[in-house]
Amino acid sequence: MSAVETRTVAEDEAEIRLDRWFRRHFPGLPHGALAKLLRTGQVRVDGKRAETGTRLVPGQSVRVPPLGDLDAPRPKRALAVDPHDAKELERLVLYRDASVIVLDKPFGLPVQGGPGIVKSLDAMLDALRFGAEERPRLVHRLDRDTTGVLLLARTAGAASRLAAAFRSRDAEKTYWAVTVGVPTPREGRIDAPLAKRPGQRGERVVLAGRDEDDAARAITDYRTLDAAGRRAAWLELAPLTGRTHQLRVHCVGIGCPILGDAKYGGPGAMLEGFPEQLHLHARGIAIPHPEGGVLRAEAPLPSHMRATFAALGFAAPRPIKPARAGARRG
Repeated sequence: MSAVETRTVAEDEAEIRLDRWFRRHFPGLPHGALAKLLRTGQVRVDGKRAETGTRLVPGQSVRVPPLGDLDAPRPKRALAVDPHDAKELERLVLYRDASVIVLDKPFGLPVQGGPGIVKSLDAMLDALRFGAEERPRLVHRLDRDTTGVLLLARTAGAASRLAAAFRSRDAEKTYWAVTVGVPTPREGRIDAPLAKRPGQRGERVVLAGRDEDDAARAITDYRTLDAAGRRAAWLELAPLTGRTHQLRVHCVGIGCPILGDAKYGGPGAMLEGFPEQLHLHARGIAIPHPEGGVLRAEAPLPSHMRATFAALGFAAPRPIKPARAGARRG
């Protein structure tokens, strides 16, 4: 970059820290260089000074000064990853090519570090280099207890193009959930704003009024794929926006909390005899591939959801084999 640039914070970047936003868009920029740019007021958010920990809101503008050689990519030294952890990560790979890795994220694995987290996917990504000079990059996130399809970019260019696809909503994401209760109607659209509120056990996402200053629009399409009487339902969820905990709060909003979601559903999210684990699974994604065509991938159900499906009589089809289709040849 040789000129000042203004970029708009995308929908899927809600609440991302400013330093992580720069890491996503300008992976070659050292943290120290960013700190200096912020300290001297060269980086601004909505025209105001900001700090590395500033949380961004979709629609905000970020002033990016000329970076020149500051953003030049530099090879990173591979960090030591426990051999057992490395093998486990390799087993999670559903698809891999020169630009993209698709993982089947397991239950309980945090995608990124934070307070009290001793092991995260981000900290172990060197185990997924597969001989490449560059370390894989996260391009989207799943909650710790959400399972399923997670994309990694293998190059800075691929990360930029995948991030652009998420920003422009060209990525079609499909989730499966088991809910306590069956929604009425059985399919529809949830268009309900969300906001973050402090609580006794930390920050929570809540349904908000449209006129509240901090309310962010959130939209989810849903349809019931099967039901066990009025006791439970198997829902297909398609988020059209990317708010934190959107699917979990929206399901509570229609009176059908996701099974095992104690944080948002409380006791009403539990069924006697079923695993007290979150039953939310990123089943599949269709997204423009960085090198052309469309990448489609699906992940199999995790073990606790397979057990619940069997107990409730739900029959899930086998996942499709991940593949890139429609690319130009020659």
